[in-house]
Amino acid sequence: MIFETLKPQVENIISNSTKTVDERLLSICQLLETNIDYYNWVGFYFRNGQKEELLLGPYVGEPTDHTVIPFGKGICGQVALSNQNFVVPDVSAQDNYIACSFTVKAEIVVPIFVNGENIGQIDIDSNTPDPFTEADERFLEFVCQKISEIL
Repeated sequence: MIFETLKPQVENIISNSTKTVDERLLSICQLLETNIDYYNWVGFYFRNGQKEELLLGPYVGEPTDHTVIPFGKGICGQVALSNQNFVVPDVSAQDNYIACSFTVKAEIVVPIFVNGENIGQIDIDSNTPDPFTEADERFLEFVCQKISEIL
């Protein structure tokens, strides 16, 4: 499976201390977007200090206007409150969805925890309807756990 071949590459990116954290995060985005056909936008959002909002971090894909997302708003904002993965097979069926592009059909968001605190998340949009499986969730949890080691 593609995820197993990507895990060592994720670990290599994370362990490269000659690059900044943002450079490593961007490299992870590029790795995932390039190697997984149905990952069309890959990015990170992080809590803005003590404010109940998320700020856009490194990403690859179409530019987005959603650089600040209040907690509770959209899929990312809901994950900031729930501390749970959120898989959306069909974004058009979600009432509390923030549309980034009309081409997006599905989304998956997995939180990043540091010392038990939800400090951010990886957000992936797909132009393919219902592409995400439990394997995506487990892989993205692995990615988030590795990222938490450098934050």
